[in-house]
Amino acid sequence: MLSIACPWCGPRDETEFKFGVEATVRRPDPDSADDRAWAGYLYERHNRRGRQQELWCHAGGCGQWFLVERDTVSHEIFRTGVLPGHPSAEGRELAAAPVDRPRPAGEQG
Repeated sequence: MLSIACPWCGPRDETEFKFGVEATVRRPDPDSADDRAWAGYLYERHNRRGRQQELWCHAGGCGQWFLVERDTVSHEIFRTGVLPGHPSAEGRELAAAPVDRPRPAGEQG
């Protein structure tokens, strides 16, 4: 099981979190966007292989949304951090996340 470091609660089991969206997805302007722009926003994703930034929610904990930098192939989490513009984000960058790798069979942790 993965351990994800919530910026507010610290490391927790992945079962407490819900994936939101790729962090590069931007909401269209409600006043000028057409149906095609809204469909793209709601349904089209890049689904890149490799490292990308994503938005996750600590649904089973504090309920806060935050950034996760993760490899979509290996699921390794490199960093987590607060969203830009969040009151607690001032002067903070993404922090290195503890890496939780599977242990070989029989190894105690």
